[in-house]
Amino acid sequence: MHLFDLEKTAKELTKALTFISKTVSDGKSVIFVGTKIQLKAIIKGVADECGVSSVTERWLGGTFTNFETIQKRVSYFKDLQKKKETGELAKYTKKEQLDFDKEIASLKVKFDGIRNMSKLPEAVIIFGLDKDITCAREAKRKGIKIISIVDTNVNPDIVDYPIPANDDAISSVRYILEKIKECIINSRQATK
Repeated sequence: MHLFDLEKTAKELTKALTFISKTVSDGKSVIFVGTKIQLKAIIKGVADECGVSSVTERWLGGTFTNFETIQKRVSYFKDLQKKKETGELAKYTKKEQLDFDKEIASLKVKFDGIRNMSKLPEAVIIFGLDKDITCAREAKRKGIKIISIVDTNVNPDIVDYPIPANDDAISSVRYILEKIKECIINSRQATK
């Protein structure tokens, strides 16, 4: 059994929130990454409320380190979706239309959360470092600041702003997410 010093958690959370606030106030972008099954829905919901990009299904290797190629796939996904909405795909046979629908659904799972990310973010907020360590490594290589909930089962050395907490407990993640949401929304309103 492992115990967290909640005073240290509060102190580190305050540091992380200060950094997030400054980043958002400066007009820079952040992205939420959390692919743990129990956290996907709440992370996606808060990301949508804050208007930030998110990855909740699976981290695609190269999202940061091979950003140009990922952007081409995102553009293709947006183009296919647009063609479907405008009816341009109606000229194809039913089987081809079905294939397009399957492809759109597959691309939506992969790229829907980052469809509006036009450039690399300045910070990545990771919920579950053990599962999304590839994201952290890519962020480190590209000089992107990493904020992460750090549980007892991971090495916090890769993280710039570690928040010691249980990343499996929905209640602790929800609390931290709410604080981050307040911080982002307040920072955006203060700059307007």
